[in-house]
Amino acid sequence: MTGALASLLHTLRTGSALAAKQDIAAVTAILPQASETGFRPGDDCAAIPDGEGYLLLASEGFQDSFVRAMPWFAGYCGVMVNVSDITAMGGRPVAVVDALWSETSETAATIMTGLRDGARTYHVPVAGGHTSMRSTHNSLSVAILGRARRLLTSFDARPGEVLIAAIDLRGRWHDPHPFWDASSALCGTDDDARLRGDLELLPSIAEDGLSKAAKDISMAGLLGTALMLAECSGIGMSITLDHIPRPDDAPMLRWLSAFPSYGYLLTASAENAKTIMDRFHRRDIGAAVIGVCNDTRRLEVTWGDEKETFWDLGQKTLMGCAP
Repeated sequence: MTGALASLLHTLRTGSALAAKQDIAAVTAILPQASETGFRPGDDCAAIPDGEGYLLLASEGFQDSFVRAMPWFAGYCGVMVNVSDITAMGGRPVAVVDALWSETSETAATIMTGLRDGARTYHVPVAGGHTSMRSTHNSLSVAILGRARRLLTSFDARPGEVLIAAIDLRGRWHDPHPFWDASSALCGTDDDARLRGDLELLPSIAEDGLSKAAKDISMAGLLGTALMLAECSGIGMSITLDHIPRPDDAPMLRWLSAFPSYGYLLTASAENAKTIMDRFHRRDIGAAVIGVCNDTRRLEVTWGDEKETFWDLGQKTLMGCAP
């Protein structure tokens, strides 16, 4: 496998998924600084203090090519991925609203059916939105409101903590897109309650004080998401690829490029890690310690007997969201 790790990391480092995350830096440079607003760009949601907890606010947009190719699934994802963002911060969803542009009423109906089915599966109401059926393109954005009692954030990972990956491996690919879907097959079945129980693990972990930092694995893939977490927390990480929960038939490159419907990274003390993983394991969710946090600001990766630097945040930022 000599040179395999370097080649794999080069492919991920130069891919479109991480390029999209680097685009965020141009936006954060324009926005007011956290010291002016009290909000920290780079997290999965905006966390707004509200009584003894927080309101969580987030949104997702979907490209025309995806909406055109998979209109029902795009609508379903409008709920699914937003719920994942709320959960990643230790919250529970309250409601979603959507903004839809479509070329025809037929296309709009398919997208909205997916949105409705996602809302029913996750028990999150669609509270309103905006619709245009006289557009020259098909696109969708969905915003979500949630609540959290205690937060999991992108800014609270600390050197000395371990890095845990928790991923539902009971899924399937949505070719040609990099989506690992362990959710939509349960839509309309008695098993959809399982999804909500699985999501409840994250807020319970936050409320029990077992972890303070987490992110859901995004389109940036597992290493890209780890890099985002490291940048926001001002730390480095050492990750062992062989320890990552992975389906038996998923090649490493494809798995590291995957956007799982249920996939999270959390950091915790070594003594809390077993308790956290046991909670995932009891619900048949793959969970393992895949790395260690340190103070190097580098993301180092080991695969077999090879070790390489994936990214040095001291030399090159990603989203521009470092402390």
